[in-house]
Amino acid sequence: MKDLPPVERRAGGSLYRMDTRQRREAVRLVKGLCSYYDNGNCLYLDRGEEVTCPQSISFSVCCKFFRHILLKHEEGKGLEAEIFQRNALRRCKRCGGAFSSSSNRAKYCADCKAEVQRRQKAEHARRRRAESRKVGAEKA
Repeated sequence: MKDLPPVERRAGGSLYRMDTRQRREAVRLVKGLCSYYDNGNCLYLDRGEEVTCPQSISFSVCCKFFRHILLKHEEGKGLEAEIFQRNALRRCKRCGGAFSSSSNRAKYCADCKAEVQRRQKAEHARRRRAESRKVGAEKA
């Protein structure tokens, strides 16, 4: 964890802040995925006495492990986009969830994208089959 880069700060030097919903999501990520989390305590900061996990009680993004490992995990990508990339934040047309994209053409989050593509592909195949039957009936 010592080789992780420092937590980013805003232009004024303050830490990035989360709203209540984002904090609940962050605590869920910490409890479920953090290898240093143990019943509300941080094993990384433990130097002989129990230390409460600072990320689980704070509205600021203050833990390097949370920032650079948990938010990069598949479950934390949307939360990372909401907190750090507010200007690049996009809303999914299907579920309304936040996601970040490097393309200006993206309409759907990663979860919805696969389902929408599957539905569009099936619809396209149905149209092609219907057209081929129509052309075959005209020739006969």
